[in-house]
Amino acid sequence: MNTRRIVGGLCGLVGAGASAFVAARYRRDIRRARERISAGSRIAETPAGPVEYAAAGDGPPVLVVHGAGGGFDQAMYLAAPLVDAGLRVVAPSRFGYLRTPLPADASAEAQADAHARLLDALGIARAAVLGASAGAPSAMQFALRHPERLAALILLVPAAYPAHVGARPAGAAPEGPPRATAILFDTALKSDFLFWLAMRIARRTVHRAILATPPSVVAHAGPGERARVEGVLERILPIRPRRLGLLNDALVTSSLPRYELERIAAPTLAISLEDDLFRTWEGARYSAAHIPGARFVGYPSGGHLWVGHHEELMGEVARFAAAAPTAP
Repeated sequence: MNTRRIVGGLCGLVGAGASAFVAARYRRDIRRARERISAGSRIAETPAGPVEYAAAGDGPPVLVVHGAGGGFDQAMYLAAPLVDAGLRVVAPSRFGYLRTPLPADASAEAQADAHARLLDALGIARAAVLGASAGAPSAMQFALRHPERLAALILLVPAAYPAHVGARPAGAAPEGPPRATAILFDTALKSDFLFWLAMRIARRTVHRAILATPPSVVAHAGPGERARVEGVLERILPIRPRRLGLLNDALVTSSLPRYELERIAAPTLAISLEDDLFRTWEGARYSAAHIPGARFVGYPSGGHLWVGHHEELMGEVARFAAAAPTAP
């Protein structure tokens, strides 16, 4: 038999075997992801439309507003220490994420009103609100539009108007996302399989472009923190039922205006990290400087997922939220 045919046949078998293995792993992982988002949440029928949410814990309520690529599942995962600290966490899926539909008006203002309607449905008169990343604009709008409902405001690595925006020339286009993020948004973030594959074969790129965290920070973190980072990534899957929310977030955060921060009267805590690749540091500092009485907490490293500071940071958030008065 021809040697080349033998080698070619063996390579074909190896390739087919590898493809079958990859396909089997993908089917297993995407099935688990779909099972995860199909359990653990409820739908609240509100005047703002149906809102998916999950809730856990007892004690003072905290509305946890997730960032881009999230949903109730990712919010509950990140906020688990708040439940352990004795707080009641309510985690909605924002407009266009999972089972919360994208309405015609999906602005930060409309989303803030939907937050208030969810609290109405749950019989919560007043709550602390934690807005993480792309969840921060609607959290700030909640503070402005429903001040009587807000016990405290926590801006965690917020997508917020930064001080340097004011220095842009009039009419200048807003800064876009990092190039790698834009590429992934146009490729992997359109497909469950492509995103899953990127997680498996280009993890460092995904850490940098999607989680906005320097890969070296993740590499040098302890096993618990590395596992948390991977847990966040796993909770971006499946992509397809989050796609409309991702697109809307890109629209909302690409041209954030300056809000009337001076009118926010609730106790406010703003947190960011200098090496956050989504550049939330200036926005967090600017917000804290202009919201009366606000406090800023900054860390020199840890990226957008505050790697290496999770326990300390969540402890700070829990104490701040617990101290806020929830009675109107």
